[in-house]
Amino acid sequence: MLSIVIPTWNNLDYLKLCVESLKKHSSVEHELIVHVNDGSDGTLDWVRASGVAHSHSAQNIGVCLSVNHLAARAKHDWLLYANDDMVFCPGWDSALVAAAKSLKTTLAVFSSTLIEPQDTGNPSVIVRDFGKTPAEFDQARLINECHTFTRPDRSGHAAQPTLVHRMWWHMAGGYSLEFSPGLSSDDDLLVKFWLMGCRDFHIVGASRVYHFSQRSTHRVRRNRGGRTFVMKWGITQQQFKRDYLARSAEIKGAMAPTPAGTLKRLSYAFGNYPLGDLAAWDAAPGRHMIKDSSKS
Repeated sequence: MLSIVIPTWNNLDYLKLCVESLKKHSSVEHELIVHVNDGSDGTLDWVRASGVAHSHSAQNIGVCLSVNHLAARAKHDWLLYANDDMVFCPGWDSALVAAAKSLKTTLAVFSSTLIEPQDTGNPSVIVRDFGKTPAEFDQARLINECHTFTRPDRSGHAAQPTLVHRMWWHMAGGYSLEFSPGLSSDDDLLVKFWLMGCRDFHIVGASRVYHFSQRSTHRVRRNRGGRTFVMKWGITQQQFKRDYLARSAEIKGAMAPTPAGTLKRLSYAFGNYPLGDLAAWDAAPGRHMIKDSSKS
């Protein structure tokens, strides 16, 4: 029923924990597809030896290209995008599926409740330290305690892992490549879902996933996603989350540019936008070759 897509970039120790947790703690029928960026740390050899369905690019092609490519291969109706530094707790998938079945529409976005070792000020996250690296990870304690923390569902919010219906993912066009390698691509996708008429954005309290956090983003050359977002939509990410996403259940009017967004657009109107960001990330765009493989 679920197609789980995971991009990975030389995070083998984290990926092993992630895949192991999916095998142990998933109860819903699913397929798993991984995109290996580079893979010279042993990741490519490991997915081949483990029989994990995967694709591969010799360089890091970023989240947007990786996930879009995997989504095109997905066979099941529901598509779940997850990061390689996540560990899935028992019941994670059944809780998401139950939430999806409770609605009369498939035009919805569901997310798991993240457990993270450090407090980043995100009210949707459960802060508990079960280890900041695989070497110090206390998996047994996580499994024993993961469902003892009280956390209700949160509507008008979104996080990762992200579950959407495959039809609506493709209707929205997936992740927009102007956000490559990926920063702010999640909020851009939420806007597209909102504009398609989606008003169901839910973080499911009973679906728990441990997140080591930012194992790849600290290494990649960061795009100026906030700039791209406001230039594209005329509002800032903060304004979208506050004025539209959080009010999805009540708001009736159309999305409109804001004065703050207009001013930011003017300040960003000069320079090589957005191609400058993309060139800085990849000096030779279009060089990447993706190789598909089901088990080898």
